[in-house]
Order: sequence, then C-alpha cells, then structure tokens
Amino acid sequence: MTTTDTYLAVFLGSKTNPRMKAWMALPEVERRAKEQEGIAAWKAWVEKHHAALVAMGGPLGKTKKVTERGIEDVSNEMGAFTVVRADSHEAAAELFENHPHFTIFPGESVEIMPILPIPGA
Repeated sequence: MTTTDTYLAVFLGSKTNPRMKAWMALPEVERRAKEQEGIAAWKAWVEKHHAALVAMGGPLGKTKKVTERGIEDVSNEMGAFTVVRADSHEAAAELFENHPHFTIFPGESVEIMPILPIPGA
C-alpha cells in the first residue's frame, strides 16, 4: 500500500456544546473582540505553517445529504477544513496543537486523516 504525506484536517464544534453556549452568551462587543483576536491568531497560525498548507480550505456552510431516498438538509459538527502536508500522521496532528479553533474560538477539536491514494489508480 502506498503511503501519503497529505492530510485532511476537519474542524469540529457542536452548536450545543457548553463552550459554544458560553461564547454566544458573551456581550456582542466582547464576542466581536474575541473574534478579532481569534482571526489574528488563525492568520498567525497560517503564516507559521504556510509551507505545510496544500489547500487553505475554509469555513463550511449548511449541509445537504444525498441518499437513495433523495436529498435532505442535515446538521453535523463540521465547521471548516484545510489540507496539509507532513512527514507523518503524528506530525500533521502536531500542526494543530493549541490551534485558535479551540484555544480562542469555541470549537471542540480538529480531526486529521490521511488522504489515501485511489485504489487501482
């Protein structure tokens, strides 16, 4: 099996988690100040890890699910994504330690998974 050095990182956070509830309960001026702090920290993270970024990705919007029954609106905890390159799965995960997604913003976690080659390709 071929290994990869490319990883998908998915930023997760539930709308009902206590951190999100506390975030939404902040006075608007305080929440906007935290947002600006978070955006600046996220930009600093991007600059620090620029060489590892394959695709910046971005925030994710509302979700539609398609099955044999058709199309329906669904909700999940995915909030954003990015694609990085690293020497190992562990090294890719280490890029997201202390990330602003959960150190400033009320996000819960970042899940990192290898992007595998298509079998038989």
